[in-house]
Amino acid sequence: MGGLPRRDFALEVYLSKWEFAARHHLTASDAESLSIAELLALATPADRAAFESLHLGYTETWGSPALRAEIARTYDGVAPEEILCFAGAEEGIYAAMQVLLTRDDHAIAITPNYQAAETLPLSICATSGVALDPATDWDLDIGKVQAALRPNTKLVSINFPNNPTGKILPHATYAALIDLCRSRGIWLFSDEVYRLIERDPAIRMTEAVDAYERGISLNVMSKAYGLPGLRIGWLAAKDRGLLARLEHFKHFLSICNSAPSEQLALIALRARERILARTRGIVAKNAVLLDEFFARWPRLFEWRRPDGSCVAFVRYLGADGVEEFTRRVIAEAGVLLLPSSIYRSDLGPVPEDYFRIGFGRTAVPAGLAALEEWLVRNAR
Repeated sequence: MGGLPRRDFALEVYLSKWEFAARHHLTASDAESLSIAELLALATPADRAAFESLHLGYTETWGSPALRAEIARTYDGVAPEEILCFAGAEEGIYAAMQVLLTRDDHAIAITPNYQAAETLPLSICATSGVALDPATDWDLDIGKVQAALRPNTKLVSINFPNNPTGKILPHATYAALIDLCRSRGIWLFSDEVYRLIERDPAIRMTEAVDAYERGISLNVMSKAYGLPGLRIGWLAAKDRGLLARLEHFKHFLSICNSAPSEQLALIALRARERILARTRGIVAKNAVLLDEFFARWPRLFEWRRPDGSCVAFVRYLGADGVEEFTRRVIAEAGVLLLPSSIYRSDLGPVPEDYFRIGFGRTAVPAGLAALEEWLVRNAR
């Protein structure tokens, strides 16, 4: 097993300071949440009764059978026995890297990324980065992935729709990546937490677990479903032996999930079409507002609507630089944005003139209004 991560989780350190202090959280990575009352209103009478009479004891380490069965229905060809639940996505990433990798292995992670995708493998083994290219709308160059391979490459870690760029791989690029991994027997760890909030369903990527026999799909209730407070995530994999090893590793972590959270996640997944339609509606409406906002400020921002997710990476063109810009807008306008320094990578350079904006919540119009008022006041 690996040692401790080499550095703090920059995003979480930053959000720990500002997430609940900012008046306008304009960089949220999740969709609009539901209250317990709103979620229970979507439940069948039987599921609501099951929640209200729930026994608050330990749950099954794998996750409740009913929850795993409902999660399996979100995939094309996955059985409930091929699902292992975790306390959020982060625990799933941690367990997978610890179980799959040894100090003699090599891993590849794309950048920019959710920091755990690189910091955790780096704490275990040699890890290389392959950067998405902003000049080609954050596309992934398969040739660069191939060039990064070593004889001992064990795992490639991807995240699409990508955090922070919202990029989705073209189908041909994704197929080429799977072919490359298959030719070497490499695990493909796929963070799919933003799946199902694509700009166009036609560009939606097939889950790695359905597309490739050594694909591992990570998902969570936090992002597209807008329910991060449940702390319910999961891994889906065809290799049941691997899942058994992961379950044994989970015994040293959370052991099992919260019983109320599992039942509420089950209710949400059974009502997923209504919840996802709500999320997509909010995202689509806010995307139009962002199009209009950035069109009014072309001297300061370079904006491209992302392929999917509810986050985007926006280039800042001001002479003061993105670090000073984001520092001032939180201090003077109460608007929280994430500067690209938060996405600094140990695996290679990340563009230094971008910030992440989130647009999955209903408070986005108020945040944009506050940001625009500040820009006008400062004659930008």
